[in-house]
Amino acid sequence: MDWGARTRVLAFVGIVAVLVAAAAAYVLSQGREVREQRRAEPEAAQTPVTDVVDGPRIVFRHTGLDREVGVVAMVPLDDPGGARAFTGVSCDRVAARADGASCLTIDRGVVTTYEAHSYDADWQEVDTSPLPGIPSRTRLSPDGTLVGTTSFVSGHSYMTSGFSTATEIHSFDGSTTWGNLEKFDLVIDGEEVRPTDRNIWGVTFVDDRTFYATVATGGRTWLVEGDLTDRTLTSVSADAECPALSPDGSRVAFKVDVDPGRKIVWQLAVQDLASGERTLLEQGPRGVDDQVEWLDDDTLLYGLPRQDEPGVTDVWSLDTTADAEPQLLVEQAWSATVVR
Repeated sequence: MDWGARTRVLAFVGIVAVLVAAAAAYVLSQGREVREQRRAEPEAAQTPVTDVVDGPRIVFRHTGLDREVGVVAMVPLDDPGGARAFTGVSCDRVAARADGASCLTIDRGVVTTYEAHSYDADWQEVDTSPLPGIPSRTRLSPDGTLVGTTSFVSGHSYMTSGFSTATEIHSFDGSTTWGNLEKFDLVIDGEEVRPTDRNIWGVTFVDDRTFYATVATGGRTWLVEGDLTDRTLTSVSADAECPALSPDGSRVAFKVDVDPGRKIVWQLAVQDLASGERTLLEQGPRGVDDQVEWLDDDTLLYGLPRQDEPGVTDVWSLDTTADAEPQLLVEQAWSATVVR
């Protein structure tokens, strides 16, 4: 290399170094400004965790635009609009039982990573494991010993063309895993099939062996019953997404696309597992993109984003009678589960 070329290279390297240093200084400055703004923001109304943790409660991700945004909070079941108790744990998705919780997180570092965490009743970490993609759904088995997780491994929502999911089940302490449910045998309408386009999401547990989930293949969705021992997924009915089993185990609620083949428009429905009778909740929300939770044997919970406040969501309730209308239950909340 001649001296002229060498000089130009060194000059270019010097310019790059200056630009990198300036960018780093800018990021640090912006970080300080954000932290200062957060310190100046008002706190959400709070109550001590000990006042809530021993009783029936709703656990959720706080979405208020304040210093506690993203932190898991809880309110008493009999006072959902009251002051909330914050756990100090941040989650993008959360599911809870009396003795523990599953928490899915996104770490937006230099390289974005995704993780599943298990916490005990005192919100101390028990286990952590990597997720293969963007957190979407998580549920615990009734006794809290199993965790189901769904991640997007491409795309960012069910509205995205060509999305793909990875749904896995593992023990709460991380000692045992059943792996990706796509490896299970799939039986649709009594026939074992092996489609290459299958996607599975939205686990809801019956017990430590049996669960329900959604399978999509061939442009259609199916409510399936899963068996961890036999490693099978067996169709129950068509056209159902993101199931949630009622507390008494008699019914399952899910989303239904009421405009198939055109624009996706989800509404909620409830199906009796014994008779197969399905009730579409026509006065309920249109376009809800959430895995519902049961408040009790007759009432559903779900989250909806606010149209006028990006990033803020609320949890609504809906009775399971066909003509019931939604009621706002918990403001500034998302990913709600009920601890009875």
